[in-house]
Amino acid sequence: MRNFLVTIMYDGRSFHGWQVQDNADSVQEQFQKALYEVIGERPDIKGCSRTDAGVHANQYCISFHTAHTIPADRLPLALNRFLPATIAALSACEVAEDFHARYSCKGKEYIYKINNAAVRNPFLEGYALHYWHNLDETVMHEAAQHFLGRHDFTSFCTVDPHRKKGDFHRTVRNIAVERSGDIVTVTIEADGFLYNMARIIVGTLLSVAQKKIRPDDIPDIIETLDRKAAGPTAPPQGLYLNRVFY
Repeated sequence: MRNFLVTIMYDGRSFHGWQVQDNADSVQEQFQKALYEVIGERPDIKGCSRTDAGVHANQYCISFHTAHTIPADRLPLALNRFLPATIAALSACEVAEDFHARYSCKGKEYIYKINNAAVRNPFLEGYALHYWHNLDETVMHEAAQHFLGRHDFTSFCTVDPHRKKGDFHRTVRNIAVERSGDIVTVTIEADGFLYNMARIIVGTLLSVAQKKIRPDDIPDIIETLDRKAAGPTAPPQGLYLNRVFY
Protein backbone atom coordinates (compact mmCIF):
# COMPACT_ATOMS: atom_id res chain seq x y z
CA MET A 1 0.00 0.00 0.00
CA ARG A 2 1.10 3.53 -0.78
CA ASN A 3 0.26 6.53 1.41
CA PHE A 4 -0.48 9.74 -0.50
CA LEU A 5 -0.54 13.32 0.69
CA VAL A 6 -2.63 15.54 -1.61
CA THR A 7 -2.82 19.32 -1.24
CA ILE A 8 -5.89 21.15 -2.53
CA MET A 9 -7.42 24.63 -2.38
CA TYR A 10 -11.10 25.46 -2.49
CA ASP A 11 -13.77 28.15 -2.49
CA GLY A 12 -15.89 27.42 0.57
CA ARG A 13 -18.98 29.35 -0.51
CA SER A 14 -20.44 26.33 -2.29
CA PHE A 15 -19.87 23.81 0.48
CA HIS A 16 -21.13 22.95 3.93
CA GLY A 17 -17.56 22.61 5.16
CA TRP A 18 -15.09 19.77 4.65
CA GLN A 19 -16.86 16.81 6.24
CA VAL A 20 -19.47 14.71 4.42
CA GLN A 21 -23.01 15.81 5.33
CA ASP A 22 -26.29 13.93 4.91
CA ASN A 23 -28.19 16.75 3.19
CA ALA A 24 -25.53 19.20 2.00
CA ASP A 25 -22.59 19.23 -0.38
CA SER A 26 -19.10 19.07 1.13
CA VAL A 27 -15.50 19.29 -0.06
CA GLN A 28 -14.82 15.75 1.15
CA GLU A 29 -17.70 14.34 -0.90
CA GLN A 30 -16.52 16.04 -4.08
CA PHE A 31 -12.92 14.91 -3.51
CA GLN A 32 -14.04 11.32 -2.91
CA LYS A 33 -16.04 11.33 -6.14
CA ALA A 34 -13.08 12.64 -8.16
CA LEU A 35 -10.68 10.18 -6.53
CA TYR A 36 -12.96 7.27 -7.39
CA GLU A 37 -12.97 8.37 -11.05
CA VAL A 38 -9.17 8.34 -11.04
CA ILE A 39 -8.27 5.20 -9.07
CA GLY A 40 -11.53 3.25 -9.12
CA GLU A 41 -11.78 2.85 -5.35
CA ARG A 42 -12.98 4.74 -2.29
CA PRO A 43 -10.18 4.72 0.30
CA ASP A 44 -10.64 6.14 3.76
CA ILE A 45 -9.45 9.72 3.28
CA LYS A 46 -8.16 11.86 6.15
CA GLY A 47 -8.52 15.65 6.13
CA CYS A 48 -6.21 17.97 8.04
CA SER A 49 -9.05 19.99 9.57
CA ARG A 50 -12.82 20.32 9.88
CA THR A 51 -13.61 23.63 8.21
CA ASP A 52 -17.07 25.17 8.60
CA ALA A 53 -19.55 26.12 5.89
CA GLY A 54 -18.38 29.19 3.99
CA VAL A 55 -14.74 28.91 5.11
CA HIS A 56 -12.12 28.82 2.34
CA ALA A 57 -8.76 27.07 2.04
CA ASN A 58 -5.62 28.21 0.24
CA GLN A 59 -3.96 24.99 1.42
CA TYR A 60 -5.83 21.92 2.64
CA CYS A 61 -4.13 18.55 3.06
CA ILE A 62 -5.58 15.06 2.59
CA SER A 63 -4.00 11.65 3.11
CA PHE A 64 -5.12 8.18 2.03
CA HIS A 65 -3.75 4.69 1.36
CA THR A 66 -4.06 2.95 -1.98
CA ALA A 67 -2.41 0.19 -3.97
CA HIS A 68 -2.99 2.05 -7.23
CA THR A 69 0.13 2.59 -9.34
CA ILE A 70 -0.57 6.13 -10.58
CA PRO A 71 2.57 8.32 -10.34
CA ALA A 72 2.27 10.97 -7.66
CA ASP A 73 3.01 13.82 -10.05
CA ARG A 74 0.13 12.78 -12.32
CA LEU A 75 -2.47 12.54 -9.58
CA PRO A 76 -3.31 16.30 -9.27
CA LEU A 77 -3.90 16.69 -13.01
CA ALA A 78 -6.04 13.57 -13.06
CA LEU A 79 -8.11 14.75 -10.09
CA ASN A 80 -8.63 18.19 -11.62
CA ARG A 81 -10.41 16.59 -14.59
CA PHE A 82 -13.21 15.53 -12.23
CA LEU A 83 -13.18 18.11 -9.45
CA PRO A 84 -15.64 21.03 -9.66
CA ALA A 85 -14.30 24.47 -10.57
CA THR A 86 -14.44 25.47 -6.90
CA ILE A 87 -11.77 22.90 -5.91
CA ALA A 88 -8.26 22.46 -7.34
CA ALA A 89 -5.67 19.80 -6.55
CA LEU A 90 -2.29 21.51 -6.24
CA SER A 91 0.21 18.73 -5.52
CA ALA A 92 0.63 15.12 -4.42
CA CYS A 93 3.45 13.06 -2.98
CA GLU A 94 4.04 9.74 -1.25
CA VAL A 95 4.58 9.90 2.51
CA ALA A 96 5.45 7.45 5.29
CA GLU A 97 3.07 4.61 6.07
CA ASP A 98 2.06 6.10 9.42
CA PHE A 99 1.53 9.67 8.13
CA HIS A 100 -1.91 11.12 8.91
CA ALA A 101 -3.08 14.44 7.46
CA ARG A 102 -4.59 15.53 10.78
CA TYR A 103 -2.58 13.82 13.52
CA SER A 104 0.83 14.38 11.88
CA CYS A 105 0.14 18.11 11.61
CA LYS A 106 2.47 20.37 13.63
CA GLY A 107 0.50 23.56 13.17
CA LYS A 108 -1.80 25.64 10.98
CA GLU A 109 -2.08 29.23 9.85
CA TYR A 110 -5.42 30.96 9.29
CA ILE A 111 -6.02 34.36 7.77
CA TYR A 112 -9.16 36.45 8.10
CA LYS A 113 -9.90 39.19 5.56
CA ILE A 114 -11.91 42.30 6.39
CA ASN A 115 -13.00 44.76 3.71
CA ASN A 116 -12.83 48.04 5.63
CA ALA A 117 -14.29 50.25 2.91
CA ALA A 118 -17.29 52.55 3.31
CA VAL A 119 -19.03 50.87 0.37
CA ARG A 120 -19.20 47.11 -0.02
CA ASN A 121 -17.38 45.51 -2.96
CA PRO A 122 -19.55 42.97 -4.84
CA PHE A 123 -16.41 41.13 -5.97
CA LEU A 124 -15.41 40.51 -2.33
CA GLU A 125 -18.84 39.24 -1.30
CA GLY A 126 -18.32 35.87 0.37
CA TYR A 127 -14.53 36.33 0.43
CA ALA A 128 -14.10 39.06 3.04
CA LEU A 129 -16.20 40.48 5.87
CA HIS A 130 -17.48 43.93 4.95
CA TYR A 131 -16.96 46.17 7.99
CA TRP A 132 -17.58 49.81 7.14
CA HIS A 133 -16.64 51.50 10.45
CA ASN A 134 -13.02 52.64 10.44
CA LEU A 135 -10.66 50.06 11.96
CA ASP A 136 -7.46 51.00 13.78
CA GLU A 137 -5.29 48.03 12.83
CA THR A 138 -2.50 49.26 15.12
CA VAL A 139 -4.69 48.96 18.22
CA MET A 140 -6.01 45.59 17.03
CA HIS A 141 -2.45 44.34 16.50
CA GLU A 142 -1.45 45.54 19.97
CA ALA A 143 -4.36 43.64 21.52
CA ALA A 144 -3.60 40.54 19.45
CA GLN A 145 -0.13 40.16 20.96
CA HIS A 146 -1.73 39.06 24.25
CA PHE A 147 -2.74 35.81 22.53
CA LEU A 148 0.88 34.79 21.91
CA GLY A 149 2.14 31.79 23.85
CA ARG A 150 0.46 28.77 25.39
CA HIS A 151 -2.92 29.37 27.01
CA ASP A 152 -6.16 27.62 27.86
CA PHE A 153 -8.42 29.00 25.10
CA THR A 154 -11.74 27.92 26.65
CA SER A 155 -12.95 31.54 26.38
CA PHE A 156 -12.26 31.44 22.64
CA CYS A 157 -14.00 28.31 21.45
CA THR A 158 -17.49 27.00 20.86
CA VAL A 159 -17.79 23.87 22.99
CA ASP A 160 -19.35 20.84 21.32
CA PRO A 161 -21.91 19.55 23.89
CA HIS A 162 -20.80 16.01 23.09
CA ARG A 163 -17.13 16.84 23.75
CA LYS A 164 -17.05 19.00 26.88
CA LYS A 165 -13.93 17.31 28.19
CA GLY A 166 -10.49 17.68 26.69
CA ASP A 167 -7.38 19.80 26.61
CA PHE A 168 -8.18 23.37 25.60
CA HIS A 169 -4.55 24.52 25.69
CA ARG A 170 -3.09 25.76 22.43
CA THR A 171 0.10 27.66 21.56
CA VAL A 172 -0.23 30.73 19.34
CA ARG A 173 3.11 31.18 17.59
CA ASN A 174 2.35 34.27 15.54
CA ILE A 175 -0.52 36.73 15.27
CA ALA A 176 -0.65 39.97 13.32
CA VAL A 177 -3.16 42.54 12.09
CA GLU A 178 -2.10 44.36 8.93
CA ARG A 179 -3.70 46.71 6.43
CA SER A 180 -3.27 46.93 2.65
CA GLY A 181 -5.56 49.63 1.29
CA ASP A 182 -9.09 48.79 2.43
CA ILE A 183 -8.23 45.18 3.32
CA VAL A 184 -7.35 44.43 6.94
CA THR A 185 -5.94 40.92 7.39
CA VAL A 186 -5.65 39.03 10.67
CA THR A 187 -3.05 36.22 10.53
CA ILE A 188 -2.96 33.57 13.26
CA GLU A 189 -0.52 30.65 13.44
CA ALA A 190 -0.85 28.05 16.19
CA ASP A 191 0.01 24.45 16.94
CA GLY A 192 -3.71 23.73 16.76
CA PHE A 193 -7.11 25.41 16.82
CA LEU A 194 -10.23 24.77 18.84
CA TYR A 195 -13.68 24.91 17.24
CA ASN A 196 -14.32 28.52 16.07
CA MET A 197 -11.16 29.69 17.87
CA ALA A 198 -9.85 31.80 14.98
CA ARG A 199 -13.23 33.42 14.33
CA ILE A 200 -13.78 34.24 18.03
CA ILE A 201 -10.32 35.80 18.27
CA VAL A 202 -11.18 37.97 15.24
CA GLY A 203 -14.56 38.88 16.74
CA THR A 204 -12.82 39.88 19.97
CA LEU A 205 -10.33 42.05 18.09
CA LEU A 206 -13.25 43.76 16.33
CA SER A 207 -14.73 44.42 19.79
CA VAL A 208 -11.40 46.04 20.70
CA ALA A 209 -11.70 48.25 17.62
CA GLN A 210 -15.24 49.17 18.75
CA LYS A 211 -13.82 50.10 22.20
CA LYS A 212 -16.06 47.49 23.84
CA ILE A 213 -12.97 45.64 25.02
CA ARG A 214 -9.64 47.24 25.95
CA PRO A 215 -6.42 45.66 24.60
CA ASP A 216 -5.24 45.05 28.18
CA ASP A 217 -8.45 43.14 28.93
CA ILE A 218 -7.38 40.19 26.76
CA PRO A 219 -5.27 38.40 29.45
CA ASP A 220 -8.18 38.57 31.90
CA ILE A 221 -10.59 37.20 29.28
CA ILE A 222 -8.22 34.29 28.68
CA GLU A 223 -8.01 33.63 32.43
CA THR A 224 -11.77 33.62 32.99
CA LEU A 225 -12.22 30.44 30.89
CA ASP A 226 -15.66 31.82 30.00
CA ARG A 227 -16.85 32.06 26.40
CA LYS A 228 -19.25 34.88 27.36
CA ALA A 229 -16.31 37.12 28.32
CA ALA A 230 -14.88 37.20 24.77
CA GLY A 231 -16.24 38.92 21.69
CA PRO A 232 -18.68 37.50 19.14
CA THR A 233 -17.82 34.83 16.59
CA ALA A 234 -16.87 36.56 13.32
CA PRO A 235 -18.76 35.33 10.22
CA PRO A 236 -17.15 32.47 8.27
CA GLN A 237 -16.77 34.12 4.86
CA GLY A 238 -13.57 36.01 5.72
CA LEU A 239 -11.71 32.96 7.04
CA TYR A 240 -9.12 30.97 5.06
CA LEU A 241 -7.03 27.99 6.10
CA ASN A 242 -3.84 29.41 4.67
CA ARG A 243 -1.00 27.00 5.52
CA VAL A 244 -0.57 23.58 7.11
CA PHE A 245 2.73 22.59 8.74
CA TYR A 246 4.16 19.07 8.99
